[in-house]
Amino acid sequence: MKKILSILCLAFVCLLSCTKKETFEVGKQAFVLNGEPFVIKAAEIHYPRIPREYWEHRIQMCKALGMNTICLYVFWNIHEPEKDQFDFTGNNDVAEFCRLAQKNGMYVIVRPGPYVCAEWEMGGLPWWLLRKDGIALRTLDPYFMERVRIFMGEVGKQLSDYQLAKGGNILMVQVENEYGAYGIDKPYVGAVRDIVKASGFNQVPLFQCDWNSNFENNALEDLLWTLNFGTGANIDEQFRRLKELRPETPLMCSEFWSGWFDHWGAQHETRSSAELVAGLKEMLDKNISFSLYMTHGGTSFGHWAGSNFPGYVPDCTSYDYDAPINEQGNVTPKFFEVRNLLANYLPEGATLSAIPDSIPTIAIPSIAFEEAASIFDNLPTPQVSEDIHSMEYFNQGWGSILYRTTLQQSDISQYIKVTEAHDWAQVYIDGVRIGVLNRLKGETSLSIPAVREGAVLDILVEAMGRRNFGAGVLDYKGITEKVELLNERGTTELKGWQVYSIPVDYIFAKNKKYSKKTIGENQAAYYRATFSLEKTGDTFLDMTNWKKGMVYVNGHNLGRFWEIGPQQTLYLPGVWLRKGINEIIVLDLVGTTTSTVEGLRKPILDVLRGNGAYKFRKQNETLDLTAEKPVASGSFKPGNGWQKIPFNKALPARYFALEALNSQGNDDFASIAELEILGEDGKPLSRQHWKVVYADSEEADEANNIASNIFDLQESTIWHTSYSKAKDKFPHQIVIDLGEDKVVTGFEYLPRMEANKPGVIKDYKVYVKTSPFKL
Repeated sequence: MKKILSILCLAFVCLLSCTKKETFEVGKQAFVLNGEPFVIKAAEIHYPRIPREYWEHRIQMCKALGMNTICLYVFWNIHEPEKDQFDFTGNNDVAEFCRLAQKNGMYVIVRPGPYVCAEWEMGGLPWWLLRKDGIALRTLDPYFMERVRIFMGEVGKQLSDYQLAKGGNILMVQVENEYGAYGIDKPYVGAVRDIVKASGFNQVPLFQCDWNSNFENNALEDLLWTLNFGTGANIDEQFRRLKELRPETPLMCSEFWSGWFDHWGAQHETRSSAELVAGLKEMLDKNISFSLYMTHGGTSFGHWAGSNFPGYVPDCTSYDYDAPINEQGNVTPKFFEVRNLLANYLPEGATLSAIPDSIPTIAIPSIAFEEAASIFDNLPTPQVSEDIHSMEYFNQGWGSILYRTTLQQSDISQYIKVTEAHDWAQVYIDGVRIGVLNRLKGETSLSIPAVREGAVLDILVEAMGRRNFGAGVLDYKGITEKVELLNERGTTELKGWQVYSIPVDYIFAKNKKYSKKTIGENQAAYYRATFSLEKTGDTFLDMTNWKKGMVYVNGHNLGRFWEIGPQQTLYLPGVWLRKGINEIIVLDLVGTTTSTVEGLRKPILDVLRGNGAYKFRKQNETLDLTAEKPVASGSFKPGNGWQKIPFNKALPARYFALEALNSQGNDDFASIAELEILGEDGKPLSRQHWKVVYADSEEADEANNIASNIFDLQESTIWHTSYSKAKDKFPHQIVIDLGEDKVVTGFEYLPRMEANKPGVIKDYKVYVKTSPFKL
């Protein structure tokens, strides 16, 4: 036996020694692979958003597109869902994903965070960090850094042996992610760099990515600097400052946005194929490397879809992204346009690989649900708390939570105020729903009827994805502070709560007392059915008969649905189905009158049912500035890039109004990419509590160019006045409520990043007030 083991060990050593070890370095104005100039053509795809059985198919699709590298995030919260419980198995086996890339002749760029954004729950940070009182995320907070060090060490155990110098295929590793959009803290970024190195990633170049407007804030001298921007961007302008600082560095767009992600209640996002191809061609002709974000988006299954910030703007389950490879993994017209371009930039003698066969699709006839289980009839054992607390306090990370108390008799009008319900709360009295508080719309209170002594108040709160961007990642769920009753006699804070945790786990959904009893209207319930298949294939469950909730098939959580759209179907991978009997469970937090579902061959991603949450002008509402005196007026310079406008004095302000008088191109449109308002110290104010209270015009039909885009911290999204309404002429105005009284000294304005586009403002006036403007 010892002799056999010795032979096996020798064979293994010989295999390792025979592995071809390549070299990769950051050279003068070029990356150098094995001694030759190399342009990185990377495809961003995310292993948790793809069923493991389809990983190789998606990698092969990227190669057939003409890419030579796979770029991926490592998602901390999916690998450590509970503190010290690490999971790198199954769909979390990131090492196997990298091995499959190498098997198919693809290099890999690893982006391990600790923060990744990616429109993913909490930007990839684990929820249990919030159980630490006073934690300061993405800073040198000792507890946060201790946990980063532990997590990164686990990532190193999985992936460090796959660096190029060790015979693997990892070219580069990223340090943090777009930190300039979060803060300025070079010591923190430097500490993360050191942790990445200490975790074993010490034989590959390390890099950091940011935007051209903020990359200098945290740029470390020993890291490669790369920039992120989207289709239509003025590429020379994007790299201008970087080239001034480092004229000999290779240039790379580490995220070239092929499309964009969808929000619940907003139009389905698309981006121009022509602009995508033009941008890629320009970069390739200038030897600029890129990673196409996303090349294939996939699906944020389960509870993993996040939410944007500022405000609360939850992301859809589908992460289709209008990418060249669609959510199911099939080709699109955009795929062929990109493939045709990249065919012209192959190494000498090389040809594009064949496009893999598409995954078969099936239709599933209508499935009728005959069994249901009311949530209120199946509550778990409660926890008792005198005061109200967030979900995290009760050691719950995801799902819904029910708060219950009793009320005193009252025959006068009153209303209930919740501070705050994160994220979608239904309020019941004695089992009858009296209203909904929707964080998406900023709702915090509602009137309630007269009540008897001892009436039962229930507040059922669904936690949607935690915010994944900016300061908003510190996002507690459930009711975060208190519940009050307000009437003519005063304000009373409610106490004495029973608290019921309702997790998203399949086992919790399965182990309910299902019966054929009819569920009443506006009652949260689980619905269960079985269906039989003679063959399997990918399909899309049509959820248009349902209101709001989640779907489980054969134990797999497909993600959230919500009737408001634009997504109306849920992607069901064929590998999660089986011939014969299959089980489906639907959790609908509102209830349905038509409990059926069918499987379609194509998704429905672009059907809205109302768009009120994103409109900032009420019917017949007009801003009246006739009695107001501007605090600043003038003309913006033409072109791209931030412009700073000082007021030359400090002014008290709660409301800020910008009036656009005309445009640089003499068209009828106005647009703004981003707006900063400067405080007493001359630095930008926090935008965390800002709200748009008025916009005279905005495009919300053909595109999501809504007014709140001016402070969403995303330079590639814009406010743009209506494309089609002829009556929407200059002047155009937008009014912001800062959320609290401030002292302001000026503002900074960023026009849209594209060159030669309409709506770039020329002449302007600015007004500030401590009281609301007249509407």
